[in-house]
Amino acid sequence: MKERMAIIEGVRSPIAKAGGKFKNLQAETLGARVVQEAVLRSGLCYSDYDEVIIGNVSQPTHAANVARVISLKAGFGDETIAYTVHRNCASGMESITSATEKILAGSGKVYLCGGVESMSNVPLLFGTQMKHFLEALSRSRTLTQKLQTIQHFRPGYLKPVIGLMQGLRDPVSGLMMGSTAEILAQDFGISREEQDSFALESHQKASRAQQKGIFAEEIVPIVYDIAHAKIMHDDDGIRHEQSLEALGKLHPFFDRKNGTVTAANSSQISDAAAALTLMSESEAKKRGLDPLGFLSGFAYAGLEPKRMGMGPYYATAKLFKNMKLSLKDIDLIEMNEAFSVQVQANLKAFPSKHYAAAHGFNAPLGEIDTNVLNVNGGAVALGHPVGMTGTRLVIHVLKELRRRKKERGLATLCIGGGQGAALLLEVV
Repeated sequence: MKERMAIIEGVRSPIAKAGGKFKNLQAETLGARVVQEAVLRSGLCYSDYDEVIIGNVSQPTHAANVARVISLKAGFGDETIAYTVHRNCASGMESITSATEKILAGSGKVYLCGGVESMSNVPLLFGTQMKHFLEALSRSRTLTQKLQTIQHFRPGYLKPVIGLMQGLRDPVSGLMMGSTAEILAQDFGISREEQDSFALESHQKASRAQQKGIFAEEIVPIVYDIAHAKIMHDDDGIRHEQSLEALGKLHPFFDRKNGTVTAANSSQISDAAAALTLMSESEAKKRGLDPLGFLSGFAYAGLEPKRMGMGPYYATAKLFKNMKLSLKDIDLIEMNEAFSVQVQANLKAFPSKHYAAAHGFNAPLGEIDTNVLNVNGGAVALGHPVGMTGTRLVIHVLKELRRRKKERGLATLCIGGGQGAALLLEVV
């Protein structure tokens, strides 16, 4: 990057458990509220923005190109263009890096970037047999034809296809995301007890952070029930009284017989949105704006789909090579907790000479200081609204760097399908 990108404030909604408080809010409604707040806090006018880019995974059929729908509902004029990006779990980061590339190419100066996901509203689908039946019925013109078609109907046609489960399955390896986590548990010899301990720590750190008001600094409250004036102010997935005993009671979810990955040591399915304003550092200076921080570099990397959880290793290695940096230069790390074991596997791989040599890297990345890793908990406690998480990580890293009076942070995550993303963030 020939110039750093300035991030002018950033906000997010509370993260709500799927099927909970936000279940009646569609993605475009939730996203519009957060985008509107991001614009208000930026100090800019709607007309100052060249484009809106929003990350989203589930892609609601009733709001195609949901970024455009969000932008109009948030108050942008008809003339402001918008498009949606999709890189699975990194969609919220992809919105930022796509805007970065457009700014560096001279295609625009000011962008509204973000991510949104309503996992509550991922639809149930009909299978192929029901689809064919309905198609045949729609082509039947006479009553006789309709009756003949109906005679071929079978109750089994009504068995639903769960869209969310389909989305969480890798079509190449055929594995659920949790099954890829089980592979990492075997590869690195990480026990169920270790995973549960990590999950407990995530909840404990998140609980402390929420009680101190740390998350409140980045959250815009959301009205989720107008009729009864109900407003959500805080993330509701955190279990303040979580214990190893409670965690130990859950059965493995993805491999019932021999597995170690449970619903409780995995990230939660959630609904949320996040947004920020992006421009070049020189543009921010020209406008007299005080950025929250800067994006200094980024990298995406590909790897074996069935071991997609190692994405942070691959992407961070690529980023460090490009930027000529090492872990010693990083003051704070946010690694998305897709699964407890996924983060733990990376913690073991980063300093491993054997892992580096076996996977074509010249040298290990070094040992991660766990005192600067996910200091306020992660997706195991907070939730992982897949299209939004990448943006949340960026906002949280910058705000936490400022709180700690530190300079440089890393935001990284694994991506379903076998990819990784890593962003280098600075506040000086």
